[in-house]
Amino acid sequence: MSLSGRQPSDLGMKGGRLAPPKPKPNNVSSQADSSDRAHYVEPIAFRASTAEAMAAAKRAIETIGRATIAREEPAYLHAEFRSKLLGFVDDLELLHDEKAGVFHVRSGARLGYSDFGVNRGRVEALRALLQARGS
Repeated sequence: MSLSGRQPSDLGMKGGRLAPPKPKPNNVSSQADSSDRAHYVEPIAFRASTAEAMAAAKRAIETIGRATIAREEPAYLHAEFRSKLLGFVDDLELLHDEKAGVFHVRSGARLGYSDFGVNRGRVEALRALLQARGS
């Protein structure tokens, strides 16, 4: 059984930014307003060339597991994470800003209302893995 849902139509970068978070509490973004406690998450610090940063991000995503890289561009990556039990799909997007030395991140569930903090937890796990790699 799989509850994958449809891929959101607003994925990708537009004007150097990721799409804003949805109003539901099942997604987070580093580009949300920092006063939006339900959706805002700090960008992930990573000072490296974009090529090095993207390679490190892919290795970290592989470490987290149950992910498929759906789209990759020089400074952008979209990964789909599938839950173990029912096959729910969450979309994680990374946008590396080499000048600022950060990854902007957006992670959200395709279906449902609440994700019980899964996407925020995944972003924090990714942050820990990338920081452990020496950023």
